[in-house]
Amino acid sequence: MEIWGENNMNFALIGAAGYIAPRHMQAIKDTGHDLVAAYDLNDSVGIIDSISTDCSFFTQFEYFLEHAWRLKRQGDRAVDYWVVCSPNHFHSAHITAGLHLGCDVICEKPLVSTPAQLDELRCVEEETGRRVYSIMQLRHHPAIHELRDKVIAEQRDGQYEVELTYITARGPWYLASWKGDPRKSFGVMAEIGIHFFDMLHVIFGELKRMVLHYHDEHKAAGYL
Repeated sequence: MEIWGENNMNFALIGAAGYIAPRHMQAIKDTGHDLVAAYDLNDSVGIIDSISTDCSFFTQFEYFLEHAWRLKRQGDRAVDYWVVCSPNHFHSAHITAGLHLGCDVICEKPLVSTPAQLDELRCVEEETGRRVYSIMQLRHHPAIHELRDKVIAEQRDGQYEVELTYITARGPWYLASWKGDPRKSFGVMAEIGIHFFDMLHVIFGELKRMVLHYHDEHKAAGYL
């Protein structure tokens, strides 16, 4: 998906007070587009002023959605892209709302928690004629491209054996937040591991088999 060459596109963002939202806001500004509406349950969203002084903000989703429909009737203010930065367990509902509004949707990972929900989103895409795009930034990293090209150039007949270990520090806030609740985050594999699964897919190709050896609220281990 590339939107840099298009003129003056309008964006609405869900999850404006979250950790990742400022990066999306800055990207919208840097690519020459407009943030016209934003929503979050929390109102600590002063960052919006550095992006746009003409962005409507709501702390109730119903009012935010109503406003987006009202903008649709205004032509030049209609929302083109619907950006979802909400907690993972809300993604399906928020994506669907954007598609039915007539927007293309940009959503943080993971999109949803099950293959059945992915199939449902594909159905909504077909019904609305709009698309969902996920954020998988590691696949765009120059080092990953370099390694992928090296693997392709080697044309090895057999399999590669790769040991991948990722360790990162998280304070007590992590488990106290929605990220620490597997019913909301879908666990560390969906919240963090998904980037590495995607990276391995880009470098080595289609997944053949997956075995989960261990999984708890702090860590996971397995074999691909």
